[in-house]
Amino acid sequence: MAPDPNARRTIAFVNLGHALDHFLLLIYPTAVIAIAAESGLAYGELIGLSTGAFVAFGVLSLPMGWLAARFGRRSLFAAFLLGGGAACLGMAFSGSPLAFAFWLTVLGAFAAIYHPIGSTMLVANAERLGRALGVNGVWGNLGAALASGITGLIAALLGWRAAFAVPGLVCLAAGVAFLALVPDERARPPAAAESSAGVRFAHPLLLFMLFAVAVVAGGLTFNFTTIALPKVIDERLGTPLPLWLTGSLATTVFVLGALMQLAAGRLVDRLPLPTLFLALSTLQPLGLGLAALTTGLPMLVGLALAMSAIYGQVVVNDAMIARFVPGEWRARAFSIRYFLGFTTSGFAVPMIAILHGTGGFVAVLAVAAAAGLAIFGAALALALLARPAAPELAAAE
Repeated sequence: MAPDPNARRTIAFVNLGHALDHFLLLIYPTAVIAIAAESGLAYGELIGLSTGAFVAFGVLSLPMGWLAARFGRRSLFAAFLLGGGAACLGMAFSGSPLAFAFWLTVLGAFAAIYHPIGSTMLVANAERLGRALGVNGVWGNLGAALASGITGLIAALLGWRAAFAVPGLVCLAAGVAFLALVPDERARPPAAAESSAGVRFAHPLLLFMLFAVAVVAGGLTFNFTTIALPKVIDERLGTPLPLWLTGSLATTVFVLGALMQLAAGRLVDRLPLPTLFLALSTLQPLGLGLAALTTGLPMLVGLALAMSAIYGQVVVNDAMIARFVPGEWRARAFSIRYFLGFTTSGFAVPMIAILHGTGGFVAVLAVAAAAGLAIFGAALALALLARPAAPELAAAE
């Protein structure tokens, strides 16, 4: 992707970090099925213990752009890998709901580092923006996909504690390797993508507000689907399945989303971003609505359609910041973008618990479909209003 060896190594670790970030956060939603069976506690009570993780994941993403300016992106990225691994080991040795809530919150705090810092590092080192974002998105999607299948398999063979310990050790090893192989970026001159000026728009405040609506609603649909997916399949497939097979089906749905991210990344380099965003936004309410109204195979098709659109939107959102925000403000812009998306989406956990308790996953998926409609409305308005104030300025990559 980039000719500089340091840039290639940086991108490789950023991609690996994306997979680990989503993997670590999604161990618990599958492991909780085994924990519930062992402890006798209800699913709704146990899944609610992860609320702190997802709130910390969102809230603590906000200061990361400013912290990067003070301590350096390399230091923060290493802290993400080492701290996330340590939190997983803490979970593996936990034995009470209070300890689960504590270590999950610690995990969310370290996981919050990745997206603002990793996205900025990726843009700074990428030669082709769309392709780099698409490939990076696939790594994140594969991390989410493998979390369900690998967690289910390890939990079935070795117990749920090993399902946290094994990836925790992998994360620690990745942190040590990153520090050994990737030099401090501040010792290198900034890349062209990092120092570009961005594009000026005629209605920047209105466009920001519409983008914020899409990000917030997208955070809800993202977390509703990724967190609830294993249990949705477990309850609504219509056929009793062992945990490892439930996790494998969830993995298949996530892999389909990964394929859409590859396609979206390539389309970013070819189509206007507002137009691409509008096209993807039509698929979310359609897929989530289908999943809410059906069971069995049609439900899986709806989930796959929604997941593809949700992960494609992530690529487009990051591309908008990379192209339209000046380089010196990108880390802060990514922090605000992920703060809005992840903080609001952190409320998806208690919402899932409440909605599941009152109306089952029909209610959960129906609310997710309503959020998808909000994304479509924002995307339509963005497509109509996004006209550069200075057409002579080229989009920056």
